[in-house]
Parts: sequence; C-alpha cells; structure tokens
Amino acid sequence: MRRGPLAESYPGAVALVVCSLVPYLVLTVAILSLDKLMSRGLGTSRSTLDMAVSLSAGAYAVGTLLAAQLALHFPPRRLLVGYEACFAVASILAASAPNAPVFIVAFIAQGLLTSLMLIAAVPPLVTVWPARKIPTSAGILNLCIFGAVAVGPTVGGLQAAAHGWRVLFWCVAAVAVTALLLSVLTFRDDPPQDPGAPWDIVALVLGVTGCAAAFFGAGELQATMKANPRSVVPLVAGAALLALLVAYEYRRPNPLVPVKAMSTSVPVAGIFVATTTSAAAFGVTELLLTVLRRSSPTTTAIIFIPEVIAAVAIAALFAALFRTRFIPPLALGGLLMVVAAAVLLIVALPGIGPVMAAITGLIGLGVAASVAPALFIAGLSLRAQLLQRAFALIELSRAVTAFLTAPILVFLAGTLGAGPTSGTVDALGICLAIAVIGFVGGCVLYLSGKPRLEAPDLERWHGGAEPAWESPPLLRALRGRRQSRDTG
Repeated sequence: MRRGPLAESYPGAVALVVCSLVPYLVLTVAILSLDKLMSRGLGTSRSTLDMAVSLSAGAYAVGTLLAAQLALHFPPRRLLVGYEACFAVASILAASAPNAPVFIVAFIAQGLLTSLMLIAAVPPLVTVWPARKIPTSAGILNLCIFGAVAVGPTVGGLQAAAHGWRVLFWCVAAVAVTALLLSVLTFRDDPPQDPGAPWDIVALVLGVTGCAAAFFGAGELQATMKANPRSVVPLVAGAALLALLVAYEYRRPNPLVPVKAMSTSVPVAGIFVATTTSAAAFGVTELLLTVLRRSSPTTTAIIFIPEVIAAVAIAALFAALFRTRFIPPLALGGLLMVVAAAVLLIVALPGIGPVMAAITGLIGLGVAASVAPALFIAGLSLRAQLLQRAFALIELSRAVTAFLTAPILVFLAGTLGAGPTSGTVDALGICLAIAVIGFVGGCVLYLSGKPRLEAPDLERWHGGAEPAWESPPLLRALRGRRQSRDTG
C-alpha cells in the first residue's frame, strides 16, 4: 500500500482538512462585501455575479451526493488528490480571470470541489484516527466550517476597504496549492468503500436537477428582485425534486444516503436543529450585511470581529464537552443565541452602532454552538461505517436550507413593507420565526423518542459495530401514551 511521508501524522491530516475547507467557505461570505468591486473588475453586472454565487452554492450542495457515490466505487484518497488538483486549478483561474465567464465557471467549480473534498476528507479525520482524538477533531471541524464562515465578513470588509478583490482570491489559490501538496504527503491508498454497490443514478439526477433549478430560481429572485415565473417556477420545482430525493432514498432498499436509518428521534432532531439554525443565522447575516452597505467596509470588518472570537471560543467548548451528555443542550442553546441576535437586530434598526458587534457575536455563538453539535448528534446515532454517507445527507440538507433561504430573505427585505428598513424588519421576523420553530421543533422531536441524555460511547462507535448512543424511534413517547390509553 503506497503511503505518503505524513500518512501517520494527525497534525498533517488536520492541516489537510483545514486547507481544503476554509478557502471557499471564507469566500462564500466575503464575496457579499466585494460584489461591487468584482462586478466592475470583471466587466459584468452585480445581478450576474449574484447568480454566479447562487449557482456555486448549489454546486456545493449537490457535490455531497456525488462525493458519497464516487467514494463507494473508487479509492477515496486518489479521488481526494484529484479533487485537490482541480480545486487548485479552479482557484488560480478565479483569481486571474480576465472576464466574467471564466470567473463564473471557476467559482462554480470551487463550490462543487469543496463539497467533494469535504466528504472525502472530513469523515476519515473522525473514523481513521483513535477514538480519543474524536473530540479534538470535532472542535477543529467546527472551527473549519463555521469559523471560516464567521471570518468571511471581516476578510471581505478589509479587502473592500483596500479597493481590491484579487488578493483574497490569490490567497485562496495559494492555500489550495498547499492543500494539494498535503494530500500527496498524507496519502493512504485505501480501497473503495463498497465497489459492488449499485450506482444510484436516480438520486444523482434528482439531486443535480433539483439543486440546479432551485439555486437558479433563488439567484434569479435576488438578482432581479421580481417574483416572476422565471424565478419562482424553477425555485419551487427544484425544492420539490429535492423533497422527492429524500422520499426516494427513504424507500430504496440500498440507498446512497441512509435516510431511513436516520429517521429515529435523535438524528431527526439533530438535522432539524442544524438546518433551521443555518437558515436563520445565514439569513440574519446576509440581511445585516445588506444594512451595513451604507457604512464603510472597515466598519463592517470591525463589527464582525466578535463573530470570529465567538466561533473560536465555542469550538474549544464543543471539544471540551464532546464526551459529556451536554451536547444536545448545547445545540439547542445555540438556537436561542440566534433568536436573540434576530430580536436585537430588529430592535436596533435602522441605527448602526456598537450593538451590531453584539449581534455578530451572538450569531457566532449560535451557529458554532448549534450546527456542528447537531450534525455530530445525527452522525453518532448511526454506525461509523455510515458516517460518510450520513454526512453527505446532512450537509446537503444544511447547504440547501442555508444558501436558499438567504437570497429569498434579501428579496423579501427589498419588496416587503413601506421602505427598506420595514422590509428588512419583516424579513428578520421570518428569521426569528425559523429559529423559534427550530428550537421548539428540535425539543419536540428529540423528546418524542424519550431518549436518555447520555454521554457518547466513542470507543464502541469507533469500533464500527454500534452507534455511540441509543436513538429511540421517532414519536415513541406518543405511541406509548396511546398504548397505555388502549390498555386502560
């Protein structure tokens, strides 16, 4: 078996994951502050750039399915090296793009390749190394995914203040080349997961067409600020196809993503909390960035610094609490932080002041405390062998809800109410409602199975035979009451 010189290095594996995930995730938020400069530099309209951002997010969402399918049939680390090489090329093209078409193709490719790398690199960081390292890996993944998103507005604001955008993209290209080098140095020539598994063509077609249609519709909605058939029809049709994908995978005997296996109380609650938190928090963030457009880019950069600090602090807390029974309460507490951020922003508008920094801090606390813990709650409820495919389903759901909700909310903010401020307040009210529904629904779904609040047995889970904890059937408590009533 061929191995790189750092194949047995845990720090090398961590560095590979960090360099693979952070660059694009920083760009997804930083670009919101740079769209004016970029549209001017690329000779295109801001609406065209908005569409490119939306399609790139769609490519990120659907790439999780494709990565899970390819990992079943081909050696995963060889695939990862190929993904890293393509990502490096796409990043160089995006940084040096002479015109809009080259940039758009490169940026969409960056989104697709990042999700391919995520599914190929992240689960092995949890399953390959000893169980004692799982809490550290969980904290690092939290920081990579959500800390990168948190630092995006500050990085974007600083770049906008410097009246440039290519420096950021060249930095991303440099990190991408570093990730390619690390993928070679840490190489392990592992075999495919299940080369005899069937190709789930229906799931791939539903996922690709559903994401393409939905994200095109959302991008068109934000770009034109008009709810016409060109935007609404593909958005609704795409969402329907993605719902059909979940239903199809639930009924399939050997599904690509284990929907039925994850339909017990604990993983359903975890996915529900993760998706609602992502939708509400990303919506609040984009609405706040829209409000801050009338401020200087430096002000925007400074206001979002507390979000970065909060994300780092919660990542450390998450790692410290990972072996305890307090991960579910941490996830639900994060949703309350998002609720507080939405309420505070509604009260603060239309003024812009120090309170905005408190709002970003609450967003950082909420997302870092809620989303990653909720994802691990779902993943640890299954056997370790299913983690990669489970993670693909979870990340597809989270990406769709987060990246689809934000442009819809921006559209609503621009069309609801008597003016921009009242429209933004109405859109923030929707974010608040999503977060409240997430908290209440997460509690109900989790408690419906009457699970014990227990610490995860990581050694048992890491062995591959059993989940880390018991996940009772969904609505077991309600069924128990019905049986008691019938017996009485």
